[in-house]
This record gives sequence, C-alpha cells and structure tokens, in this order.
Amino acid sequence: MLLPADPKANFLAHEAEIRAAIDRVLTSGHYILGPEVQAFEQEFASYCGAEYCISVANGTEAIELALRALELNPGDKVATVANTVTATVSAIQQMGAVPVFVEIDPDTMVMDARALERVLTHHAGAIKAVVAVHLYGHPAPMPEILKVASAHGARVVEDCAQAHGAAIAGKRVGSWGEVAAFSFYPTKNLGAIGDGGAVTTRSRELDERLRLLRQYGWKTRYVSEIPGRNSRLDEIQAAILRVKLRHLEVENARRRSLAARYLESLRGMTLILPGVADDAFPVYHQFAIRHEKRDVLKDYLHARQIACGVLYPVPIHRQPAYLDPSLILPHTERACAEVLCLPCHPGLTSSEVDTVSAAILGWRG
Repeated sequence: MLLPADPKANFLAHEAEIRAAIDRVLTSGHYILGPEVQAFEQEFASYCGAEYCISVANGTEAIELALRALELNPGDKVATVANTVTATVSAIQQMGAVPVFVEIDPDTMVMDARALERVLTHHAGAIKAVVAVHLYGHPAPMPEILKVASAHGARVVEDCAQAHGAAIAGKRVGSWGEVAAFSFYPTKNLGAIGDGGAVTTRSRELDERLRLLRQYGWKTRYVSEIPGRNSRLDEIQAAILRVKLRHLEVENARRRSLAARYLESLRGMTLILPGVADDAFPVYHQFAIRHEKRDVLKDYLHARQIACGVLYPVPIHRQPAYLDPSLILPHTERACAEVLCLPCHPGLTSSEVDTVSAAILGWRG
C-alpha cells in the first residue's frame, strides 16, 4: 500500500545518525532542557531566519503559548481559517480567546488577505491577533496579511506546522510574524519520533516570556514569576530533530520534485491541481488535489493499494464542537468537500508517483 506519509521510511533513511544521537543523549545524563535542546533551538532559529527558538511539547501548545506570550486576554478575538486541523482553533480556545473565521483564496487554499481586511473592518478593533496558517506546505500571503493586520492593530502569529522551509518573497516562514508556531509531529516535513513543537520570534522580550511560560513561569527554579505550564521538548527528540534538520533541504527538494512530476502527469485531467502564488516557495507537506467526486476517487485509489488523506473533511465552523450555522464560507466549504492528498513524501520513488498518476488517469469518475 502506498501511503500519503511514511515516518518509518524517514527514520530508516537516517537510522544510523538517529541511533547515534539517541545514544549520545542516553550516555550524557542530561534528559530535560539540556545541551541538545539548546543546540537545536539555535540551529532551527538560524534555519528559519528568526532570532530565537523556544522548543515546546507539541505544535498545539506552540500556538497557545505564542498567543499567551502576546498577552491576549480571555474573550479577545483571534482571526484564522476554518480549513485547517482543529488543533489551531483548540489552541485559541484553550487560552479563552474566541476564533473568528476568515475565507480562503480558492487557488492556494490559504487565508485571503482581502477577506481578512473585511473581517477586521467588520469587527472594528475587537480582533487582537491573526493566526495565519501555512497549509499543505504553501505559505500564506504574509506581506499582505501583515499590512492589513497592522492597519487594524492586530498582531500576527504564523502556524507553520505544515511548512518547515517554505518561503514567500524569498523569506522563510517562521520569520514573518511576531511569533510563529511549529509542530514536529512525525509526519511533518521536519518530524520527531514522537511529539514536539517550537515557537520562533525576533523579539528578546517574547523569547524570555515564552521560556517562562513553557516551564511554570520559573526564572529561579521553583519560583514562578508568571503562571506557566510544563511544555518542554525532551533531549532525545531534540537530538533526533538535529539529525533531521540537516537533511530537511534535500528532503523538501525531493517533495518539490515529486510534486512537479504529479503536476506534469495530471495536467489536463478534470482535477483542480495545487495552485502556487507567484512569490511563494511551497514545500508540499501534502500534494492536495481537488475533485467534486473526491470520495469516489479516494475509494477507487484505495482499491488499487494507494492510500490518500482527506485533510480536512469538515470545516471547523461546521464541526459539532465549534458549530456556527450562521457563518457561510463557500470557498472553505468547497475545498473541504473536494480535497484529496496524494502520497507525497521523500521516501516515495518517481515510479510510485507514476503509478498513482496512471491510476488517476485511468479513472472514469
């Protein structure tokens, strides 16, 4: 069965380096917030083009702590999109803020800056922050989002969980907003062997606050300066991520090569292929095609030993936990009804991409 993602294959590709890194941690005696975490934070900040990186336990808490670092208050509104994983909105609500959903661009499926302008104007200063999601490896239009948000007094957080290494206008994600949140879930472009996350920022003040927030608010051990929590990346995961970071550029290039092969093979089909903004450099965390008979195509491919992902089948404002019957987002709702993510990861061969393409070309849906 061809898989949409294969973290085990990624482990095997770097097995010797990873095992050596784990052994280094085990023999060091440092297991929490030690030298591996410190080194990874420095290396990842440099990679992203940020001044600081604060590693945390997972990507959801990375978003929540990023918002807390901006000192939002319970009841403040936060604008984001509804065609992402619910973790983004869960993080907003966990700190007592209220999500406000913004329509997407139908071509790239990321936040539409013009729609954001309309939403911010409508809410007249009540929206205190914008969480811009870089979805499927395609960056959101950060220059436009920052301009619009600044004009309305809203601060900007990047959700980079699916876009390690992506860039817009030649600048990597993670270096645009005041703060940016990353996930290192095993299927991500940069994935741990377990959970992990990080926040990047250019601000020394936010760096210091985030370091307090991730460990009980401690400056001095056992003395809390502010209310915090336990959200720490462990030394083993940091050591593994240091190995994988060294290979990220090559693996992203492989994803882009596979995507180009799909685009060439499937051009002319009655599919909507992934759109790319003129100044965007996507890294294809997912190769997300669209078709109005998405579920029929998915079942057809599964019967041919090709597993595909549906990310994400129900827009957040239509899910029971966050239901808002009055809100209508036609581009968002159509995307969620049509998206199908084909196998696309560095362990995939060109011939396997050809197999997937051939199966789709033979479909008579």
